[in-house]
Amino acid sequence: MNVTKFALILSVTACTACVSDAERSRYSGPQPIPHYDVPAQVIYRIDDHRYISLENYSDCHHGDTYYNDTKESIRKKLGRNGIENFQGRLINADPTGKNIVIPSSQPPERACSDRGCSISLIYSTDSGRTFHGMVYMNSFDPFKDSSRYTILTTRDALYIEERDPDPYVKRAPLYPAVNLKNLDGSRGLWETGAEAPPVPAGLHSPSGQERFTCDTSIRPSNSVISQ
Repeated sequence: MNVTKFALILSVTACTACVSDAERSRYSGPQPIPHYDVPAQVIYRIDDHRYISLENYSDCHHGDTYYNDTKESIRKKLGRNGIENFQGRLINADPTGKNIVIPSSQPPERACSDRGCSISLIYSTDSGRTFHGMVYMNSFDPFKDSSRYTILTTRDALYIEERDPDPYVKRAPLYPAVNLKNLDGSRGLWETGAEAPPVPAGLHSPSGQERFTCDTSIRPSNSVISQ
């Protein structure tokens, strides 16, 4: 496996809403966050009460995403212009509901620096009450390249699989309060390449959904209204 890729995957950043520095700076000044008159869309459903919604969006690539659990009364804002752009497969298959993973990407028109873009996923081990971030990909075209990934959670592990151009699998244990930046050696370490078991076959999210979906025909009818 490519050593540079391995180092990038292991690097962990605070996933501040899983958006880029440019996006954060865009809204950190006096410019108001836009508000659009669009209905919320469910873009990914885990089961009948857990889902990701896209809200306040100008199109399917630019909006706010939220994690929702109506049974546990959890609603968490995940970020803006990030989560909804993941193009790969996502399988949340932990039957206990404790482990959840949500990857991000970037809108197709966004340019990266000459070092590429570091792209994050967020994970939770407490049923979505708290999320933590880590970089899973570095790319010069993250919107396109995210389609190569399958990201999967089970009752005890997180799997990250890239199909090409250099196929590999990474596996890390998931348990309460795990920090994927500095795993406790007594509880297990990242396994990569030949050391990692294959992604388990036959696992699905309870809903059966494996990819984000969005109705591209829904667009705001209003001019931008500041919040």
